[in-house]
Amino acid sequence: MVTVAIIIGSESDMKIGESASKVLKEACMDYEIRVISAHRDPILLEEYISKSDAKVFIAIAGLSAALPGLIASRTIRPVIGVPVSSKLGGLDALLSIVQMPKGVPVACVGIDNGANAAHLALRILDICKLM
Repeated sequence: MVTVAIIIGSESDMKIGESASKVLKEACMDYEIRVISAHRDPILLEEYISKSDAKVFIAIAGLSAALPGLIASRTIRPVIGVPVSSKLGGLDALLSIVQMPKGVPVACVGIDNGANAAHLALRILDICKLM
């Protein structure tokens, strides 16, 4: 069983994924990291989401940052988006993540801040324990 799934849109963003995994590891939280592109592997992504038992998804993506929104459109579980700095310093990815349509919520942390995404996931999971 995996409690937190970290999905990275590109292998080049692995450093950010590792910063998230470090926080989760220190908290003794079980997690996994997968590289699945929303654009190049949409069918694989949908299969992964539907089969995953993760309680929270962390989606790390740059440029158009479609990954967090696509995940959120396929699950009712919390999704935390991490915008990645790239062409426009990450502003393009940040705006893509925070401008999700009504009914497709995605939480968003700062640009390249995988560690904060992990901290937010831990807080979400702690709140769920209280309910």
